[in-house]
Parts: sequence; C-alpha cells; structure tokens
Amino acid sequence: MERRSFLKMSAALGCAATVSGCNSSSKDANVVPPQPPVSAEKVNWSSCLVNCGSNCPIKVFSRDGVITRVETDHEVEDNYGLHQIRACARGRSLRQRTYAPDRLKTPMKRVGERGEGKFVPISWDEATQTIADNLQRVINQYGNKAVFRSYGSGAYYGFASNANFNRLFNLVGGCLNAYGNYSWAQMMEAAKHTFGTYCTDGSSTNTIEDSDFFLGVAYNPNEIRQSGSGEGYDFIKALEKNPDLKIVMIDPRYTDSMLGKEGQWLPIRPGTDAAFAEAVAYQMISTGWVDTHSLDFINKHTVGFDAASIEAQKAKFAASGDAKLVEYAKHMNPADNYRDYILGQGIYTEPRTPEWAEQVCGISAQAIRSIADDLMNAQRPYIVIGAGVNRQANGEQNMRALYMLSVLTGKLGQRGVSNGELPYMSGMGRAGIPALSNPVKESISFFTWTEAVENGANFTARTHAIRGTKDLDEKLGTNIHFIFSASDSSLLNQHAEINNTARILREAPDLFIVSCDCWMTPGAKFADIILPDTSWLESNDLVDNSYAAGALGYLTAMSAAVEPMWDCKSMYEAAAMIADKMGVGASFTEGKTEAEWLEELYQKTIVMSKNSGVDFPATYAEAQKVGVFRKDMNLNYVALDSFVNGGKPLSTPSGKIEIYSAELAWRAVNWEQNKVKGDTITAIPQYTVTWDGYEDNETAQEYPLQLATYHTKGRTHSSYHNVPWLREAVEDALWMNQIDADAYGLGAGDQVVVYNARGAIQVPVKITPRVAPNVVALGQGAWYLADTKGGKDAQGRPIDIGGAVNTLTRYMPSPVAKGNPQLTIRVQIRKA
Repeated sequence: MERRSFLKMSAALGCAATVSGCNSSSKDANVVPPQPPVSAEKVNWSSCLVNCGSNCPIKVFSRDGVITRVETDHEVEDNYGLHQIRACARGRSLRQRTYAPDRLKTPMKRVGERGEGKFVPISWDEATQTIADNLQRVINQYGNKAVFRSYGSGAYYGFASNANFNRLFNLVGGCLNAYGNYSWAQMMEAAKHTFGTYCTDGSSTNTIEDSDFFLGVAYNPNEIRQSGSGEGYDFIKALEKNPDLKIVMIDPRYTDSMLGKEGQWLPIRPGTDAAFAEAVAYQMISTGWVDTHSLDFINKHTVGFDAASIEAQKAKFAASGDAKLVEYAKHMNPADNYRDYILGQGIYTEPRTPEWAEQVCGISAQAIRSIADDLMNAQRPYIVIGAGVNRQANGEQNMRALYMLSVLTGKLGQRGVSNGELPYMSGMGRAGIPALSNPVKESISFFTWTEAVENGANFTARTHAIRGTKDLDEKLGTNIHFIFSASDSSLLNQHAEINNTARILREAPDLFIVSCDCWMTPGAKFADIILPDTSWLESNDLVDNSYAAGALGYLTAMSAAVEPMWDCKSMYEAAAMIADKMGVGASFTEGKTEAEWLEELYQKTIVMSKNSGVDFPATYAEAQKVGVFRKDMNLNYVALDSFVNGGKPLSTPSGKIEIYSAELAWRAVNWEQNKVKGDTITAIPQYTVTWDGYEDNETAQEYPLQLATYHTKGRTHSSYHNVPWLREAVEDALWMNQIDADAYGLGAGDQVVVYNARGAIQVPVKITPRVAPNVVALGQGAWYLADTKGGKDAQGRPIDIGGAVNTLTRYMPSPVAKGNPQLTIRVQIRKA
C-alpha cells in the first residue's frame, strides 16, 4: 500500500472512531477501536547488482508484502576507510525498477516472428521441458560447441547468478567458451603484451595523494563509478589530500570527473590517442631527456626501445630450447624498434612530431610539448587511461602507445607513480556456486558470437583467434545453434550493429534462443522461450563489493524484502528445473535446498583470508539480520613494484616490459589481417589510421561528424533504462558544440536523425561547450525502439526512436583482441 493511501485510510478510520465516540449510548461509546489495516514496516538488506563496479547495499522497507521505499547505507559514522556505502540515483530507484510495467511475470513462448515481441504465457514445466528438449537436440545434432551462453553482466549475484546455467551446461557436456568482454577486451590484450598484467594493475587510487602530476586520458570515474564507496569517491578523497596536484584531462567531452578538479582539459579527436602519445614520446626522446634521465631504467627493465635490446632478446629466445620462444625469435626484427619509429629514422621516415600530431588529434603542438615537460619534470607522475580509449577500431594500439609514456619517465615502481592501467582494486571475497569444469576446450572472442551463428563452423585460430584448437587452421566445426541469454543485453542492444544482429537472429537456420531476465528488454523479444527471473529485492544471496569499489571492502547478506512476485523464479531454480528435465537434477542441486547452499557458501566465505578481521555471525540467517559487513582494505598497491624493486619477472615472454612484443610480431605473420583499413598487428605500438576514424577520407565526406559515446549517470550500460525517474533526470540527448549546431541550423531541444550506413536513430540535441567541435556525444545504453509510424532510414529500415547508439556502431572485431570497436563511429545528422 502506498503511504498516501495508508494516511488517507488512517484519517478516515480516525474520523469514524470520533463519530462513534459521540454516540449518547455508553455501550456504543466503549466499542473497540478498529485495527490499522496494515502491519508494521519491515526492513531487509538487498543490493544493487549492476555492472558499474560497486554492489551498493540497499535498505529495503516493506509492509504486507509490498515494497514501500528504499534507502542507502547510513549505518555507520561516515569516516573514510570504514565509510558509508551510499548508492547513486540508480540504486535509490530500485523500487520503481522492481515494479516496472515491463516486468516479466510468467514464462512465455514466442508465437510471432522472431523480434516481433509476440508471446503467450506457458507454465514453468512446459518452458523448462521445451528448453531441455531443444538443448539436448542441439547437442545430439551439432555437439556441445553449438551451445553458447552469451555475455551478460546485468546481475552480479553471488549464488543465484547466471553461472548456474554454466553449471547446467557443464553437467551435460559443456558449451562453447568465450574470452574477453565488452568493456576491456583490447586493453586486456594491450596490458598483457606490455606488462604481462590484466589491465587493472595500476597504482591504487589513494596513492595519487603522493603524486606531483596527474595525466588522465578518457578517465571518468565520477560518472562511471558513482558509488559512495567506489573509485570515483577514492579519486575525490585522494585529491583532497593533494590540493596542489597538477591535473590534465584528455577527453573529447568535458566530463563530471573534471568540473574544476582539473587544471587543464584538452579535447581530443576520438581514436587519435596514439598519435598524441607518440608526439609526447618524440619530445621526451628527441630532446635527449630520455638518454639522460631514464635510459638506464629502460635498458634494465624493457625490451624494444632500440635495436640492440631486440637483438639481445632475439638471441636469448633462439638459444632457449623452448619451441615457442624459438619460433618467436624467427620473426623478431631489430630494425622495427620504438626509438627509430618515434624519431622517423632507420626503416621509418616520418618523425612523430608535435606538429604532426596536432593535425591528427587536434591538441596543439604547444600543449603536447607542455605535457611532455610536465612528465619530464615530475618526480611522481600518475598516468591513467580510461577504457573508452580501448573500444576503438584498433584500441590495442591506442592503449599500448599511451602505456609507453609511463615507461619513458623511468619512474615506475614508486608510490604516486602509475603505469597507465586502471587502478588496482581489492575487496572482500565471497564464495559462489561452483560452475564446474567445461569439457569443451574451444573458446571464441565474446564479440564474434553473431558471426559464429552464421559461420562459426569455419572459425580458426588464424582467421578468428579461437583458442583451444590443436593448430592455427583447425576449424571450430559448427555454427552456434543454441543461445542462452541471462541478465544480458548483448543479445541485441549492447552488441554492435543492431540492425545486422537482428537480421542474423531472424534468418539463422535452426537457432533456439532462451532469455532469462526480469524485464522485456529489446533482446528478449528475439527469444523462443522467456523465463522471468526474480529481482534483487526478492532474493536471498551473499554478494561482495564487486570489482571497482575502491579502498573499502564489503559484503551484503541479502534477504528478500518480498516473496518472488507473480510466477518468477531465480536463475538457480530455473537452471535446476532444466537440469532435472535433462536427468542431471540431483547432480545440479547436490541434494541441497537454496537455504542449505547459502549456508554452505557463507561458511566458506567467512574463513577467506580476504575477510579476516571482520566479526561475522555464526550463521547466514544471523548475517542477514546484520546486512552489511565492511573492511578497510588499506590499499597501497604500487604498479610494477615487485618487478622494479623486487626483481620478480613479469608474465611476458621476456619477463620484462615489452615495448616490442615478440608474440605480436609472430601474430602479425601468422594471423589473417588487413580485412579493412587499420586491421593491422604490429610488434611495437603504432598510431593506425582506421575505418571510420578521423583520417578515414573514404567516409569523412559522407559522414563528417565523429560520434563519441559515454556512460551516463542514468544507466549502467542498458540497465535501468526502463525507470522513468532516471530518464527524466538524465536526458538522452546528442551533445553538440555551438559551432556545429550553428552550421546545421539547430537549436537546443531540436529533434535530429543521426545516421550512417548501418542505421539511424532519433534524439534531441543538447548544445554545450562540453564537447569538441566536429564531435558529437551520446550516452550509450538506451533501449532500441523501432519507429512504428513509418520513419525509415536510407535502406528502408525503421528509425530507432529509442536512441540506441549500437544502431550506428559496426561489427568489425579489432586486430589483436577480436574485441568491440564500438566507439569508432562516423555519422551525419539532419533535422527530424
């Protein structure tokens, strides 16, 4: 019951009691007062489990099985280190999201064309039997490699997660694996081939308090990591302790992570970050500063700065006796070294001067020299590169080029210095339901799944970088014929080139799709069977702080505020029912109830070393009453400290920082490339002109604007798009500089159609100086919605009036990671 209705009823009952009390009959005057129609408010702890990096605890209030309100954490004094974990506007809107009109309430099967959104309700028994029958049919006909669980990060549960479906598949022979992810694919490869790390091993955010120069490239923690216990909060606290720190931010858009915190904002053209980095490197090398100040560090700790270092490493590999390293040695070319490339000497003819870079990236030569001076003069420079840099057509090159700046300073291994990777985060741990081992060894890039639906049978390591085959040319052998999409919008909305994805899903022969979600997402409309998941506020679970929660570790023992609504079931229950239909039910549950699983996982959790020093109750049920447990992780991680100061080899083939990657030199010879402009692999980082990039003259005339996308405060990827409060608070509008708006004759609020060869969307315009000229910006994650009133693009496809930016992005896997280039976009606009 709503609070307003409750108050009205209470008032009415009060009036009735007053009238009765005025009756002249003493008997009537002594009647028992009517009881309130509702019970007392109940309090439970839940969590916001979207993929923002922080699983913020949520305090849920309910009455008579109805959620009345939610609050954020304010259970402790707000002292930094063991501070309050304040949820952002998204977490605070969870009541609206839970009761959203598009909640899925019962299992359904498709009765219309795929994507049409026509379904009829069915029972759980029919739904799970249909899934089990089709899963077994696909396995029998095509093998387990034809089964695929698509990438999904919409619910970071501990127990009832989509890992339950992996557990199910592994019990019936496994499924096709996927490596990489939509956030970090190219930077994972860049960090691996440079530092032998994962890409999140930069110095902890709080070490910025000891820095004397900060360079952030596409670094935007205060919009992406909004939590009151996240990277953004740590960033602010570190700056408070270092008020004189010089901060330079480079980004096509003036973000909320700036807003006066920076000393200088330098807008850059999307995809040209490597050109900027190379010009800074030119200044550091050509002035003789590197030779004087950091060459000893470079000679000791790196491979590839000059020809001599490559020659020496080549000889070591050749004499190693290791077949793989011997093979690498055959393809190493000492003439292809970083110093010669930057200075334009030897086999290279174009020096990467600041004047050259200015014409490419849009940052003035003077500003580039100034940044180089800052890096050379700084004793403790902190460099960090946001993930937006890696989601470009050749994002691996952008990332590797920027990583070089930290190496050239020669300061790595000191507190206050970082190597460009995202800051290292730690946190408390929690046990999850075991997914078991997958008998299928082959693995494709997460991004290539749509192509694998059409042509997976012909995938090889040479053509598509599949892993787990015996050699470069062994084929995968089957297309994907069964897709299980759980807590996932990559089935359509978050994958590149929506119109093409929809075509593939509609036309693929013998393809069966299951969607398990809480809401009717754009992708769910393409499913054959839909399973309604329980929301977080209806769930018991044990969740940790996620992967970017900053210096504070925490666990939340979730307890359901209300019983599962309508005919919804958790992912654990859904997977268990399918398992039972396939004859592996007992193996799946191991004879345990949900409560028994949670108790077992809780007992494993409280003895983890990460969680030492925290006062836990004896049982999970008792922990649910407490709700939130926190621990100061005392993060003081320094990037590459153990390598530089402790002598521990890196996980690269040479054991050193690899400016020149022997593995990439080998791939350049053995992998297919050059399918499109910029589809190249190089041993050293190099700025690459790519399709749809700033220097792509083939598309620049027809589509003159570069489109930069970003994460909005109103969504995490596509999650929360269906909450009207957030759509009102954070408008989905195309940011445009006044110069461009005048050229197009546009005013604030005008509706425009943004289009290219892949599709068209319609959105309003926001005129602002916070975006660079000739660049427009749009938040990603809006839900695709086809115009049903006749609006068409040039190819006759419906205009997307939902404003999903992936209507405009291109499916073209990057050269090394085979990752997503969804920030490389050229467009044209017209008034709607």
